Amino acid sequence: MSWPLKPMPLTPVPGPLEPRPWTRRIAGMLVIAYALISLIPLAWIVLTSFRTPEDAISYPPKVLAEPSLVGYVNLFTTRTRVTPEQMAAAPPAQSWYESLIRDQGMLMAGPSRFFDRYVNSLIVGFGSTFLAIVLGTMTAYALSRFKVPGKNDLLFFILSTRMMPPIAIAIPVFLMYREVGLNDTYLGLTLLYTVVNLSLSVWLLKGFMDEIPREYEEAAMVDGYSRFQAFIKIVLPQAATGIATTSIFCLIFAWNEYAFALLLTSGNAQTAPPFIPTIIGEGGLDWAAMAAGTTLFLLPVLVFTVLLRKHLLRGITFGAIRK
Repeated sequence: MSWPLKPMPLTPVPGPLEPRPWTRRIAGMLVIAYALISLIPLAWIVLTSFRTPEDAISYPPKVLAEPSLVGYVNLFTTRTRVTPEQMAAAPPAQSWYESLIRDQGMLMAGPSRFFDRYVNSLIVGFGSTFLAIVLGTMTAYALSRFKVPGKNDLLFFILSTRMMPPIAIAIPVFLMYREVGLNDTYLGLTLLYTVVNLSLSVWLLKGFMDEIPREYEEAAMVDGYSRFQAFIKIVLPQAATGIATTSIFCLIFAWNEYAFALLLTSGNAQTAPPFIPTIIGEGGLDWAAMAAGTTLFLLPVLVFTVLLRKHLLRGITFGAIRK
């Protein structure tokens, strides 16, 4: 009696472009190592923000120190040093943060300007990003769908505005803004960041627009949609990935920009980047307060990027493979 032969299990053979298991492990370890090395400065900033000014500048540096909120208290308040007699004559502390200030031998003189500068960053950063995305989306759609005379030359001109470092035009912009009254205004800084980001948004979004089939719009217009309605209801949802990706890059530039904010603002419209390095403590810079300001400054972009992370990952590879 012959027994039926059992089929041998088939071992999948990796394709020519599929990485081997050992190369995957090496690549994974390299990515993890790179991520850890990149996160060390951020982790150190966060740890420094929860230290006292003395521990922040201690030598050798302390990896682990007693946590303290003095840095955040110093960030949001202004203080003045007083004599022991004046401290004894002062009324009792009314809050926990005032007690922390008195432990440093100082009295609270009032709130600092950090919150105002932080709000200015939110207004200018998100406002310029919104304008750059709106204008860039419409421009990219027009260049992608219509026969524009000299389209290639126009695209090159738009790109050429990004070839020169922005600081190279700082003095002409400063003189021009002074003449038209845009110095130290929200409008002036927002318009400037919008113009700088516009070339980036146009070029990125045009690539996404080119990947959206024209047949979608043509079918919508056959059904009675106008060109504008087809753009709003058909193209924009398809381009959401590109819009989200471009928004992140535009916001990162506007949020972190330092040179123009330092040169063109001084009081009313000053943003957080030029303000944080000026935080002065006793005997010099208050590194704990600066680290606290930097930590808080990172949060909006971090939250914005996390919320759009799926679109960002899709946007990086969008259009990489054509069928």
